[in-house]
Amino acid sequence: MVLSPVVTVFLYALGTALCTGLGALPFVLVRQVPKSWLGVMNAAAAGLMLAASFGLVYEGTGYSLTRTVLGAVLGLAFIAWSSRSLHESHQVTLGNLTGLDARKAVLVVGIMTLHSFPEGVGVGVSFGGGQSLGTFTTLAIAAHNIPEGLAISLVLVPRGESVWHAAGWSVFSSLPQPLMAPAAYLFVETFRAHLPTGLGFAAGAMIWMVFSELVPDALKQSSQGAVGTTVTLAAMAMVVFQTLIRV
Repeated sequence: MVLSPVVTVFLYALGTALCTGLGALPFVLVRQVPKSWLGVMNAAAAGLMLAASFGLVYEGTGYSLTRTVLGAVLGLAFIAWSSRSLHESHQVTLGNLTGLDARKAVLVVGIMTLHSFPEGVGVGVSFGGGQSLGTFTTLAIAAHNIPEGLAISLVLVPRGESVWHAAGWSVFSSLPQPLMAPAAYLFVETFRAHLPTGLGFAAGAMIWMVFSELVPDALKQSSQGAVGTTVTLAAMAMVVFQTLIRV
């Protein structure tokens, strides 16, 4: 059975969301996961997303340099504003957590959820640029989602939440991806002239996330050498993958 492009985009994006739940798996075996693991995973995700972002920029400039740059600036502004707004949110409860524990948990889950919106857009508009571009962008975001799930689990499990609840909250934080991806795909297919703007938007948001969230977090949890090496190797691996699937 041949699936429609919209269904294909939805399933790819749903896969990225489910990958977030994989971040909770280490807690099935051990209750305390070394934070250095999270540092290396964040660094790997940073390298993958950085290479994927510049792949989106390269694709966008083939259509329009001006619109690609405009989209990148809009993506940067959107994700920076979203992150700042969430940091200013009031204290609430989450599951069995209250007080400072709940605030920390809500902040982490909330940030991941807000980040998922531009990631979903990234999946959708990348498929507007072709199957190969959509595939490697989706894989980069899926790889990025695993340490996000681990980050959520590192906050929830030590504070009393079950592993399965942590996995559930992790997947929940990425649900905007399968919701936004088909809409973004349909938009750029209908208004083809806006494709470079959409590609730039996704790239700008992901580049901001790399340097504002992933790399700083990685440096807190692992050494500079380990982070630098992992980012470089992951970025080059994504470049190789991108090249191979376009042959």
